Parts: sequence; C-alpha cells; structure tokens
Amino acid sequence: MRTLIYGGRVIDPSSRVDGALNVLMEDGKIAAVGPEEYPAEERIDASGRVVCPGFIDVHVHEDPVEADGRLYADRERSVFSCMLRMGVTTVVGGNCGSNVYHPARYLDIVDRDGAFVNVAMLAGHGFFREAAGVPDDYAPATRAQIGTMAAAMGACLDAGCAGLSYGIRYAPGTTEEELLTTALAARGTGKPAACHLRDDASAVLGALEEFLSAMERAGVPAQVSHIGSMAGFGQMEAFLAAVDARRLAGQDVLCDCYPYSAFSTGLGSETYDDGWLERYHCDYGVLEMCEGPYKGQRCTEATFREVRAAFPACRTVCYVMQPEQVALALAHPAVMLASDATMHLGQGHPRAAGTFPRLIAEYVRSGALSLYDAVEKMTAMPADRFRLKGKGSLAVGSDADVVVFDPDHIRDNATFSQPILPPSGIDWVFLGGVAAAKDCRILQGDLGRSVRV
Repeated sequence: MRTLIYGGRVIDPSSRVDGALNVLMEDGKIAAVGPEEYPAEERIDASGRVVCPGFIDVHVHEDPVEADGRLYADRERSVFSCMLRMGVTTVVGGNCGSNVYHPARYLDIVDRDGAFVNVAMLAGHGFFREAAGVPDDYAPATRAQIGTMAAAMGACLDAGCAGLSYGIRYAPGTTEEELLTTALAARGTGKPAACHLRDDASAVLGALEEFLSAMERAGVPAQVSHIGSMAGFGQMEAFLAAVDARRLAGQDVLCDCYPYSAFSTGLGSETYDDGWLERYHCDYGVLEMCEGPYKGQRCTEATFREVRAAFPACRTVCYVMQPEQVALALAHPAVMLASDATMHLGQGHPRAAGTFPRLIAEYVRSGALSLYDAVEKMTAMPADRFRLKGKGSLAVGSDADVVVFDPDHIRDNATFSQPILPPSGIDWVFLGGVAAAKDCRILQGDLGRSVRV
C-alpha cells in the first residue's frame, strides 16, 4: 500500500533537508519525497507537524527473554513499548557491557517473533567476562579467559552485532590488557565500542583517558556513554575539551547523553560501593527507591544498608547531577541523544518513556537547541555512528521508519513516581511504512526486526 504524508515540515539531517515536502511510503521504503501530492491509498495530513526519520536510541538496556524463549512484551511496562510510544523506531541494546541474553541469539529471537521496535545489539564485555568464568567483577581475568572473551565478542560482530560495549564501572577488575585485547575484536570492522567509564565526578577525566587511550591503540571508534551522569558534577567543560582535543588529533570519539539531572542504577551496583557519598558530596537522602517496601521514599543510612543487603537489584534514582552541566553536554556537536533506558516491571527512571520528547520540550522550546540540531542528534548521528543502514534518513530507498509530531505540543509526561507514562504530541510512528503507534498509543507491537551490521 502507498501512504502519503503531506503538508508537513520535513526535517532530514542525513540529507540536509528542512522544508515543506510530502513523503510517500511504499513496500516498506521511502518511495518519493517532494512537493508533489503523489497518488496514494492512504493520506495523512501533517499540516503544522514535523515529519522526520524515526528516532534512534543508541543506549538502551533491552527487555529480558522470558522462560519460554520470547521477549518480555508488556504493552505498558516493557522498555521497547516505552520506546515506540515516544517515537523511537530503532534501539541499540547490550550497553554498559551487559546483555540479558546472548546478543546474536537475541537478534534471532527478534527476527522470529518481531518486537515493538527494530533492534541492533552490542556484544557486552561484562556478559562474556562472566561466561568466560571470571569469578567476580573485582577479579582480574587470566590471559586464557581474556582470549575466550575476545573470541566470543568477535563472533558476535561476525553475526551482525553493531559493536562492543563496556561497563568498566561494573567490572572494576578489568585490566588494561583485558580492555585492549577484547577491543581488538572490532579492529578493522568500523564498528564502535561504547563504554560506561570506570569512574565519574572528580575521577572522570582519568577514566576517560583510560578508555580513549585503549580504543586509540586498538583502532576502534569510541562511544562514551551517558556523559551527563559521568561528568555532570562540575567537570563537563573539561570533559568536553578532552574529547575535542582527541577529535582534533584524529581519534574517532563521540558521546551520548540523556536530558535528566538524575541517574538510575541498582542499589547493589558498584556505583554505591564505599566512598560514593564523598564522591558526590551528598547524603543518603539523594537516593530514591523505585521498588520494594520503600518505593517512592528517599533513603536513610538504615534503609540503604537494609535494602542493599536484602534486595541489591532494587532500582534507584540518584539526584546528584547539575542541570546546567547536562545542558552543556547536549549542546555539544559531538554528543547525540540516548536514553540509557532500563526498566524492571514498569519501575525505573522516566528517561525510558520521556527522553526524546523531553529534548524538544525542554531544550528546543527553550531555545537551547534548534529543532534541526535536535532531530539530527536523534536520527542521523546515531544511524551514522552505528552504521545502521537504511535508518535515520528519509532519502528515497531508506526504510520507511517515520515519526510525525507536533513541535509546539510534544512533551514528556513520565515522572519519577510514574516512569512509564506515555508522552504527548506524537501523532504517528511508522515502522517499515506501517503505522505502529498513533497518538502515543501502540497499534501494532511486532513490526520491529533485527538490524544487523
């Protein structure tokens, strides 16, 4: 079927286009873009709306695989359903070194059953570190174990995974040799390695240097993850200057950031090891519990110790980042948008349901970013970075993944107490030319397929 979206403002940074044009979709592809009103069986009036490529989220923690071998697919509470409702059509999972399942086999499941969105995967160092038999996160790996990891991660790249990922913070036993040797699996492929750095706040510049130096030696593009929660405590200017210096020296470095001034992680994670109060210059009250008997409450020392011992997986939100530091990151030309979405049965951080509309509502409408630049950070930049062929573009022949939204009324509604509330102001989301969501409600939840690189 031919579908025409007419009368809208087409923004396609991949082609340097921003103008009044009509978009024709046919057989899953963009068939034509121009001023003509092409004949079509279905016509959608986009007057007063922006028409752009489907948003791409390059930092997602994917939905789990259930005991029956299928993806968790709750229409309200899954990560991927939250993505679709806010206009995301393609995600990159397997971030921070973590996979919920073998990443290449995860892609096979997506192709077999479909998903709410298209899915690319990274091969997570932490996942394969555990599979190689390293006894715990703090232990160094043997040379044989490092070789096993590198081989497994390389096999995932051969199977179509879009890159590697590291969560050095969560695997502090990782040595320079381990980081470099495993990264060499991606050498010559053009595929990047994304990283949650070893440290943040006052120690972030050293952690950045560790990762970038290893990737430079390995010859692998470097993607620095969620920099707002790494350098958003007063270090952002120096952090971005260090990135700029590396780029000017010829290294391939990009970053991503989410538009919130609080981060989220499990209470038992290494982030909250001894010393975290001093690192963030805070008290226990900056932490909010997202699950369990203290859900919605700020921590005390007693509840922190109780829950960390009894329920270390408990999701938390930590209110310690500086909003102006996050804004500085998002305005930088080497920084793209990403959500760092992670949910557990509908509990977590509102970034999983609000990141993309929030960028427009809070940063574009305030004048901090142009709409064109915001769309570029959500479409062309991530598609180019992870070599997602056919994505992030409205050029003729591209995949017909399209979003239609109202630039004056799009907004995030998710809150820390209600983190999965859908946004407002997104009229249509198409995957492969088929309507997947309308008015932030899911119409069809199995249109997504794997994106292999």
